[in-house]
Amino acid sequence: MESLTLLSFGVFAGVWAVVLSVALIIAWCMSSSVSSLLWYCLIGFVAWFPFEYLMHRFLFHFNGQSAFMKSMIYLLHGNHHDQPNHPLRNLMPLSASLPLALLIWVGCVCSMGYAAGSAIAAGFLCGYVAYDIVHYSCHQFPMRMSLLRKIKIHHINHHYRQSDANYAITAVFLDRICHTDVSQPESKKAS
Repeated sequence: MESLTLLSFGVFAGVWAVVLSVALIIAWCMSSSVSSLLWYCLIGFVAWFPFEYLMHRFLFHFNGQSAFMKSMIYLLHGNHHDQPNHPLRNLMPLSASLPLALLIWVGCVCSMGYAAGSAIAAGFLCGYVAYDIVHYSCHQFPMRMSLLRKIKIHHINHHYRQSDANYAITAVFLDRICHTDVSQPESKKAS
């Protein structure tokens, strides 16, 4: 199973270019207007940010008791903490991201219909891809632009300073809102 956790940026880019293209084409075809398509895609894109924070904080850092749960969490995220700068461990494995993407698309379509659901799912997946590119860049590139540098420092502090803080990667303001920012005093952090 360990080999399923490795992913190169080239394979990630190729697979997700196809997936996003298909998702956006379906959303376009199902949409009643360009404005509704853009609006629903924006809703999906924005919905990604709290999902990212919650997933990283409560799933990726879940402290399971069983050996099976510990091994699953390790395969999903723990190996990335053991080798944070390994270029094949900085992207969500396709074995996890593709089934989750399908589940999200089906859930959105079933709960909101084809037009709205397809567009919201497409926007959400665009948010995910942006997140994974930013995450990869935090570990692999200098990121000298001011905003990108702040994002990188925020995330690198999660790896090297305090792993139970700075869970957000693309929406660092969520750590301030949730009191999980490593720069805040210990007494202010949520348990």
